[in-house]
Amino acid sequence: MTVPVSDVDRSLDFYTQQAGFGLDVDYRPADNFRVVQLTPPGSSCSVQIGVGLTDAEPGSARGLCLVVRDIETARAELARHGVEIGDIRHKSPIDEWKGGWAAGVDPEHTDYASFVDFSDPDGNLWTVQQRGFRTP
Repeated sequence: MTVPVSDVDRSLDFYTQQAGFGLDVDYRPADNFRVVQLTPPGSSCSVQIGVGLTDAEPGSARGLCLVVRDIETARAELARHGVEIGDIRHKSPIDEWKGGWAAGVDPEHTDYASFVDFSDPDGNLWTVQQRGFRTP
């Protein structure tokens, strides 16, 4: 997917230095075209930022989702690298969820029940979701 950004280099620094994404490609054959492909740690899916890729407004992406096994560890790691990240929340009540939330991680660590959000420098919104939790 393409994430619309206003400053490719600033976003590249954020995604690689703070969010921990790997840099796959940084291809700039012309001043008006640049493709930077980034892959979140452990993911099989990548995102692209760049010049000449989209006419979407920088910061307009919503619903970007990352899946992690341990949301508390992922949140702590992002915060440690300077990412402004929200508080963890979970679906409530889990058995009859109708859009309600409670603070913290789902006590049962139910897949797809615990979430936390962060934004990139332009305001593109990412949601981190827990799936496959295993106690150490």
